Amino acid sequence: MANISRDSDVVELNDPPLYDYGAKVRAKRTVRNDGTYAGKDIGEILCKKGDEGYVVSIGTFLQQFYIYGVEFTASGYRVGMKRKELEAVEEPVEIAADGEAA
Repeated sequence: MANISRDSDVVELNDPPLYDYGAKVRAKRTVRNDGTYAGKDIGEILCKKGDEGYVVSIGTFLQQFYIYGVEFTASGYRVGMKRKELEAVEEPVEIAADGEAA
């Protein structure tokens, strides 16, 4: 097991997800189909750098990373993205216990 190749030594699952459901995010790079997106050819572009979308699901990968299911508004594609592939479009609004924005 010591020879497992990981693309990062960070285990994101030790902390809560960076993005929450409904968060508006932007792709930091172009993502192509690696063969896991049904109905699209391998190599076909799923989202381009700068495309914006919303987090609609949050899963995990390799017991190390959060995978954010992002629905991109321009294409309508739902693409699984790592944290390092995304950036926030809007800063999240903190909601206080009384329901008011903090």
